[in-house]
Amino acid sequence: MTNLIELNDVSIEFPVFDAKSRSFKSQVANLTRGVISSRKNNSTVMVKSLDGLSFSLSEGDKLGLIGNNGAGKSTLLKLLAGIYEPTKGTIDRKGKIVPLLDIALGMDDDSTGYQNIKLRGLLLGMSNSEIDSKIEEIASFTELGDYLDLPIRVYSTGMRVRLAFAVSTSVDPDVLLLDEIIGTGDASFLNKAKKRFEELKERAKVVVLSSHDNNVILNTCNKVLWLEGGKPKMLGEPEQVLNMYMNSVR
Repeated sequence: MTNLIELNDVSIEFPVFDAKSRSFKSQVANLTRGVISSRKNNSTVMVKSLDGLSFSLSEGDKLGLIGNNGAGKSTLLKLLAGIYEPTKGTIDRKGKIVPLLDIALGMDDDSTGYQNIKLRGLLLGMSNSEIDSKIEEIASFTELGDYLDLPIRVYSTGMRVRLAFAVSTSVDPDVLLLDEIIGTGDASFLNKAKKRFEELKERAKVVVLSSHDNNVILNTCNKVLWLEGGKPKMLGEPEQVLNMYMNSVR
């Protein structure tokens, strides 16, 4: 079976400039659990956010990412999305990759709800014809009615979330990337949103999900990657990896 995602010994480093003292380097080391390396110039510290990752994902795989804050989960999702590229190693991505890392990204306050459906849809890689074919269904799902003709700056937070969620979950991805479960605003909308979210995950050939909710990981994933300080601590069956992780943080 063809791998849609394949990483080989991938590492990512970020430069932190103007490090003028050892005390500054110590602060950076504390923040990154010591994963730093100095370059030729003493004014620059290299922070290693991911270190030595190797794994592959093929159709049917649903990978859960676990680990403490700062473990590298969000960095890995951005790497898979193509936002970051490796400093070392190689990554091969195939198919349509849809990152739902910020569902409101690309929305414009001065544009109407309908215009924002198109803006967000284009950002997610949908074609104009694809958006046009889905816009009525998206509009209906939001339950916003005539508000869709108004600039979204007049929307409440819940209305904005409804609109962003409806557009973001209308895509047809090969690889779906999720950073935590998407909030959906008011309680009356929640059950409807949960069902739509489950349908989206089923449409995707591969799902990579970061979550602090162990039940979400267990109910969604067939593999779990435990990250610690940017390094792969354990990759395997969800229940086994989660048990090891929970025992380590008690």
